[in-house]
Amino acid sequence: MSVVALTTGDYPLSIPDVVRTLFGDGPPGAGFVVTTLRLPRLLTGLFVGAALGVSGGILQSVSGNALGSPDVIGFTQGSAVGAFFVILVLDGGMLAVSAGALVGGVVTAVVLYLLSYRGGVQGLRLILMGIGVSAMLLAINSYLITRASLQDAIVARSWQVGGLNGREWGHVTVAGLTLAVLLPIALAFGRRLSLLELGDDKAQALGVRTERTRLVLLAVSVALAAFTVAVAGPIAFLALAAPQVARRLSGTAGPALATSALMGAFLLVTSDFVVQRLFGSRLPVGVVTGAVGGLYLAWLLVHQWRRRA
Repeated sequence: MSVVALTTGDYPLSIPDVVRTLFGDGPPGAGFVVTTLRLPRLLTGLFVGAALGVSGGILQSVSGNALGSPDVIGFTQGSAVGAFFVILVLDGGMLAVSAGALVGGVVTAVVLYLLSYRGGVQGLRLILMGIGVSAMLLAINSYLITRASLQDAIVARSWQVGGLNGREWGHVTVAGLTLAVLLPIALAFGRRLSLLELGDDKAQALGVRTERTRLVLLAVSVALAAFTVAVAGPIAFLALAAPQVARRLSGTAGPALATSALMGAFLLVTSDFVVQRLFGSRLPVGVVTGAVGGLYLAWLLVHQWRRRA
């Protein structure tokens, strides 16, 4: 999909043309198309999709619920509040927006952790509390937009949908560094995450410090979600679907974080490619992921209800 995304469009290129362009010897005009328009957008999509896949995989494993996702339980909306405050009130740049999103996500995570803690974090309680907090944060975001100027409100509303339009190398840098730092930590805790799915008693008997492990993994999940919000906006349902699809395709009973990362990257890049070819580059990819994710969520709820019945 990456090769297809780089070579097709209004200015088609062959694979050798792209390679020569990357080394500074491409056809006339190819340098702008590849290095300014297509490659930053592609790399941002790969990094953001992978981060969302891992973030969703961690939350679903920790909560023991397929609905565990940063956009469902409020982490994404909390990050959006922080980013909105920087964009609409402080008029900050990329680094300031990233910091605001991280602070918003961390504060939301701390509140949810405290609300869900009853001798440990209860998965169902975390999901229910998260849905309620997410609704409240969405109302705050809407309020901030209504208080902004018309131009700022249009920009913020477009950003709130989530997308890869107009992404530059600064966005690639933030997303790439985030993934490079946090993905190894998540993979290092992958075995402990699998043991947590057996239950706290069994995990502790096998030497896992359950609450400490949960805190570290939740912190990684929140940070991944927060930085993706800062880079691409709150892209809906990708973190919900990617881990589930990865588990089904790989046939793995455990969290499969590496596979979730690959699936998240694939889903986002493919969705963005489809959006560009069918609707043009102006439509944010978050519109498609939201529509498809809504159908997936409905199917997931019906499937779980039938299985329990």
